[in-house]
This record gives sequence, structure tokens and C-alpha cells, in this order.
Amino acid sequence: MLQVSLDSVVRTVFGKGPMRQLRMREITPANLYSGGTAPVSLQFETSKLYKSLLFIHRRNAVVTLQVAGDSKEQRHVLIQEIQKEPVSGNILHVDFIEIDLKKPAKFTVPIEYVGTPKGVDLGGELQVFKDSIQLRGCPMDIPDVVKVDISSLEQGGAGLTYNDLAIPENVEMLEKSDVTCVIVY
Repeated sequence: MLQVSLDSVVRTVFGKGPMRQLRMREITPANLYSGGTAPVSLQFETSKLYKSLLFIHRRNAVVTLQVAGDSKEQRHVLIQEIQKEPVSGNILHVDFIEIDLKKPAKFTVPIEYVGTPKGVDLGGELQVFKDSIQLRGCPMDIPDVVKVDISSLEQGGAGLTYNDLAIPENVEMLEKSDVTCVIVY
């Protein structure tokens, strides 16, 4: 799984007016939620946060927060929600959720089909039914993407199912194994 590191500072101001002033100074407010404890209010430099969020957009990523002024200097989190200004697209607020790297969790992983099927070369049409897969495992064991070679698919053949996908041994697939992912008509 992809790893990104971000620097943050514990936020000490609250309310609508102070949040607007922070955003005018190019600082983005955020909250960090951790199961059973009070949320931690954070603030980030907007430009650095924006670049990091663009890098991990639509990918599973463990974010390592370096938090200045917190009891824990380093926290491993996932992005829970990003609030944007609807017209300009500027980031207004980000919510993070703390995770345990040793505890299994559920993730949606994209499937990347590689190659050109034989059946398509002979005039067939490729039909992709599934472009992601649900996996359960420790965050660092989850792959960024599941790559599948489809160059051997022939026209009118059985296609590929979830059972044909290569996933790591220590990761559990949460999908029905007989569901067809891709086929050539």
C-alpha cells in the first residue's frame, strides 16, 4: 500500500471566523478521529496538503502524520473525508481516521487489465464488468492495484473471474469467487 508522510500542527483556534482567517493565511484545518478518544484538531500548510492529496487521489494510502504539539508524535491514518469549496475546488477541511497497522481492515483495490486479448485482435469486443475488488487484510499487506494479464482471452471464452486474480496470500478476498470480471464477446 502507498505511504505518504505529512507534517501538521495541533490547532488551537475554533469557530467560523478563525477558520476563515486560517484559510486566508493558506492554512487548512483538519480533524483526526481515533476510536474511543477525543478528536484532535490539526492544521496543515495548504500547498503541501494539496500536493499530497493529488498524489494519493483515488488510491489506498496510509498517511503518516507528524503532529507537532501532540502526545503522539507520529500517527498512521487514512483519509476519511475531504471537504471542498464547490465553485473554486479549494480544500476547506480534511477528516482523518487513525488506524492500527497490525489490525485487518476492508479496502477497495482497483483492478488493472494489462495486454490486448487475442479475441479482440480477431474482431471481438472486450467487456469489463468489474474494475475493483474488496480485500481484507493489514493495511501494509494490501496491494496498490491488482494487475491482470488478459492477453490470453479468446472470443467467446469463459473470461476471467475474481478467482483468477492473483492476490497476496495474507489478504482475504471478500468477493464471490465465481463472478466474471472481464470477457471477450
